[in-house]
Amino acid sequence: MMSELAESNRAVVDDAPPRSRWLPWRKQLLRDKKALFGLIVLAVLTLTAILAPLIAPYDPNAMDFMMMEGPSLAHPLGVDDLGRDLLSRLIHGSRISLFVGFSTVALALIAGVALGVIAGYFGGIADTIIMRYIDLQWAFPNFIIAVYLVAVFGTGLANVIVAVSLAFVDDFARIARGMVLTIKQEQYVDAARTLGASHNRIMWRHILPNATAPIIVQATVSVSYAILAEAGLSFLGLGVEADTPTWGLILADGRSFISRAWWIGVFPGLFIMITVLSINFLGDAMRDVLDVREVKAD
Repeated sequence: MMSELAESNRAVVDDAPPRSRWLPWRKQLLRDKKALFGLIVLAVLTLTAILAPLIAPYDPNAMDFMMMEGPSLAHPLGVDDLGRDLLSRLIHGSRISLFVGFSTVALALIAGVALGVIAGYFGGIADTIIMRYIDLQWAFPNFIIAVYLVAVFGTGLANVIVAVSLAFVDDFARIARGMVLTIKQEQYVDAARTLGASHNRIMWRHILPNATAPIIVQATVSVSYAILAEAGLSFLGLGVEADTPTWGLILADGRSFISRAWWIGVFPGLFIMITVLSINFLGDAMRDVLDVREVKAD
């Protein structure tokens, strides 16, 4: 009788709508002022990126004779050395920076998690081959790897996304492998194996869903790293084309005029700093929300 009651209760929990499952997490995130600040900033930036052609006051590449004019009513953030409105360029630049940040992390997450799950689940020669490659990549800083790959593939938005994605694969692979090594020893995995479940079903239906918490946290933090990597590559002239407005490229344009036109370098730097800080705030909050020890303590 008690076992039947427990099974019925478990079924009710499993059948609970997604909204009820996310409600405690949403409340905890909203209670965190830093996380709320990060959510608001990211929401505003995302909306700005989507509506960039509508809300930008000028064409980002339109040149004028008023070169290096300071902030004014006509140009709230000033004008760069070619007479282009800085606010319009920063608004359009948010589209590239955010797209690079989220797309590179998505690609790195898919590839890294797949390698980590395969290495951790099968072990043996598969684990040896995959992890020796991961160890080799781990020996080099992510940004150095991205610079090398861009130098090999060439500049351009697509090449920057591929290069930064490959640079972050090792982070996700290590986390996924470590979680799989722990979870595959659980009794429910042994039960699934005893009942004849295939390797694919055990890996992707039983093990991976229970390893998502640290992966989500790593993905959140990696978005900020990816935005910084794109900005750094563009700052070094290894990013997108010169006529494509990105925060890193705008920042690079202002380094030669920092003493005469400080706004060209300061405002894109502030945009990058606030965006990365907001993502880090959100990542810290997600780590606390997904921490089982914190949930039990509450």
